[in-house]
Amino acid sequence: MAIEIHWIRDDQTLAEHCQSWHELPFVALDTEFMRVDTFYPKAGLIQVGDGQRAYLIDPLLIRDWKPLAGLLEDSGVVKVLHACSEDLEVLLRLTGKLPQPLFDTQLAAGYLNIGFSMGYSRLVHEVLGIDLPKGETRSDWLQRPLSDTQVSYAAEDAVHLAELFTGLRPRLSDDKYAWVLEDGAELVAALRREVEPETLYRDVKLAWKLGRQQLAVLRELCVWREREARSRDVPRNRILKEHSLWPMAKSQPDSPSALGKIDEMHPRTIRQDGETLIQLIKRAASLPQEQWPEPLPEPLPIEAAGILKRLRAIGQAEGERLGIAPELMLRKKALEALLKSGYPDGPYQLPETLRGWRRERMGQALLDDLAGAGDSR
Repeated sequence: MAIEIHWIRDDQTLAEHCQSWHELPFVALDTEFMRVDTFYPKAGLIQVGDGQRAYLIDPLLIRDWKPLAGLLEDSGVVKVLHACSEDLEVLLRLTGKLPQPLFDTQLAAGYLNIGFSMGYSRLVHEVLGIDLPKGETRSDWLQRPLSDTQVSYAAEDAVHLAELFTGLRPRLSDDKYAWVLEDGAELVAALRREVEPETLYRDVKLAWKLGRQQLAVLRELCVWREREARSRDVPRNRILKEHSLWPMAKSQPDSPSALGKIDEMHPRTIRQDGETLIQLIKRAASLPQEQWPEPLPEPLPIEAAGILKRLRAIGQAEGERLGIAPELMLRKKALEALLKSGYPDGPYQLPETLRGWRRERMGQALLDDLAGAGDSR
């Protein structure tokens, strides 16, 4: 069956179509982009599916994204995407807005226990019985004209994504449908809370082994690297390699030759930014003590692995009861945060990251289990 394709190549056509999409109960959204040597994704195509047709928006020709921004924020129109974290970045970059309510078909598959982290082609085959041709994911979406293969691939994506929603929605109970939207809202909120560069040092591997003065240096290096990556629009590792951060904070090199001895330090980095880095390290190292970060907590000891496994089992049992993929139940980071809140002897506090239906259904069981473990020791 030939797919009806409509191209949108100017602001007025986009505005007209967006106006008609406001009348629909849902639209399917997909994006094609390039991100080879840039910090931000470069949009090559935006696809919209309404259940019958595919609309292909050419982002290289559109100047006014306000109509699409309005559609993204229209709470009466469900936006359907698949495994959408990078699509969200593309839409935010173009329109300044994010879709709500958001229905992620990959999450829906997990809530129906069809599979977890299921790729788009497999899900289309599973739900619609359609075999998609091999993807065009590696092709150049910024080239013009796009090839016929690219165009049909992009159009099929938009149409089948809409069909997926129509196929999955009736299989979800009202509870599960609400939970899919709740998780979608969480994805959007996580992207809105753009990471503060000042907090990035906490995620550096082995940062907990550094003293407070060294952490002050690490913090400034991470802030500088993040800001430079954003302003130059290049990947973070092109500015400064991840593996160089920790040794720089520890040894605090004060000359180009000392910088050259740092793990994975690129000669280009020394040439381009060496002097800046030396000054930055010197300045951060001489901050007064009251401006140093607090020490970072040590990771949980190996013996805590058994407790984590037991807590995970609470989620798995609940997942079995509800017919939800176990991986969707309790996330490892939330369980680790819970355990760190009072390890080893308690009392424990549910972390802020355990929220919504998961907190309501499993929060007390987790706390009870930990309290019982404390009593039995």
